[in-house]
Amino acid sequence: MKKALMVWGGWDGHEPKQCVDILAPHLEANGFEVRISDTLDVYLEQDYMQSLSLLVPVWTMGTITNEQERGLLETVSSGVGIAGWHGGIGDSFRNNVDYQFMVGGQWVVHPGGVIDYEVNIIDHEDPITKGLSDFKMHSEQYYLHVDPSNEVLATTTFRGDVYPWIEGVVMPAVWKRRYGEARVFYASVGHVAVDFDVPEVKEIVQRGMLWAAR
Repeated sequence: MKKALMVWGGWDGHEPKQCVDILAPHLEANGFEVRISDTLDVYLEQDYMQSLSLLVPVWTMGTITNEQERGLLETVSSGVGIAGWHGGIGDSFRNNVDYQFMVGGQWVVHPGGVIDYEVNIIDHEDPITKGLSDFKMHSEQYYLHVDPSNEVLATTTFRGDVYPWIEGVVMPAVWKRRYGEARVFYASVGHVAVDFDVPEVKEIVQRGMLWAAR
């Protein structure tokens, strides 16, 4: 049986445990043995980490030790897939640039807080976004620093209400990439558990997790 690890913690405002509870059953239904952990020390379990098919971090604004980060990055570079959403993977460890390089981006601001915005599908052939249409969100719209090597599947366009100089900026909202031997998936949607009531959000993240798994 394939193994998946979901690790939740950090800032409670992103409802990490609630989001894990929404998405873990999908992995189980697709043949994964799912372990849920609330400590980063699991990254030190070298043999277990290497046995995984998929890692799903849901940890915002935390700190990670050098040993924990090394265990995580070595696991992923060896081929264990990693998938995540919003700040749970895109704003996990602000001081750890090697981690951010693996993810392919880092959150920097969400102008206006919770607002109405749209996500635009730009790749209609990729298995993660195939058959999906543009959709509307009432949530945080993430402005990110992003790696130009990402393969972008969906974008979002910013208004200039708060910061006039970013009006019209088109920002990646869903991407996939490689890191070493692994597949990496990221979606900027999924601020809190209710975001997964939007069918496209839940579908994209579910597909992204399955795509990333080795």
